[in-house]
Amino acid sequence: MQDFEIVNLYWARNESAIAETNVKYGGYCRKIAMNIVNNMEDTEECVSDTYLSAWNSMPEERPDLLAPYLATITRNHALSVYRKANSIKRGAGQTALALDELMEVAGSSSTEDMVDTKLLSEHINRFLSGLSQNDRIIFVRRYFYVDQLSDIAIRMSMSESAVKSLLFRLRGKLKDYLIREGYEL
Repeated sequence: MQDFEIVNLYWARNESAIAETNVKYGGYCRKIAMNIVNNMEDTEECVSDTYLSAWNSMPEERPDLLAPYLATITRNHALSVYRKANSIKRGAGQTALALDELMEVAGSSSTEDMVDTKLLSEHINRFLSGLSQNDRIIFVRRYFYVDQLSDIAIRMSMSESAVKSLLFRLRGKLKDYLIREGYEL
């Protein structure tokens, strides 16, 4: 089934929209959630919450591509579950490591210390648009999808150390870019 057909099912309030979403994007959403929460029960909860959120909030500007819309919802649910599970003591998982790497560049993780999140997002999007396609893919795979370095290395036919080094350089470039744009770190 095509994305526009699934979106139309959501708008028609046809419950088969969720089944069709699961058939087409269930594995995709599970992979995103599992990368973050690293627990099958939490992953399934995130995916179920994603379908409910899509049901309740399908935008008026019907998305042409459903995958990025679902990925964002899944990622947000998974990060919420992760934060709840690790609010007292943070583990040594990939999510904490990836988020710590970005926080070194973007500043504190507390809401009070963050300057306008939308503005930061726009700056990061502009930064990413200036990168090569491979650099952009690596950055997004690590910091949006929270892929492990080894998975990115395999996907990009690179060594893990080359990926790690590239990400280090990209974080440095991002930091310089944000400073040039007047974003206070």
